[in-house]
Amino acid sequence: MKNKIIDCLKTVYDPEFPMIDLYTLGLIYDIKINKKDKIIDLLMTYTTPSCPMWELLQQLCKNAINEKFPDFVVEIEITFDPMRKVSFIRDKDLQKLFQI
Repeated sequence: MKNKIIDCLKTVYDPEFPMIDLYTLGLIYDIKINKKDKIIDLLMTYTTPSCPMWELLQQLCKNAINEKFPDFVVEIEITFDPMRKVSFIRDKDLQKLFQI
């Protein structure tokens, strides 16, 4: 189920980097699934603490997951600890682009 949730999140793109999905960009830190209570918990961050699109990003994540898992509630916790780093990007070639 976790892999299917990851696939859902790979359809959500950051407006600042519209070619890179949130999961690959490293903004999703953790996914927890409580099948009994039908809750999916996301621990995520933004590219910057003052992200002007924070509400949109959360809603896009919820919508993407609820499309495949309509019976689940998606709860999102935002953290900046640790702060996002280039090393969190899940694609090594993209990491190189951001290190330039």
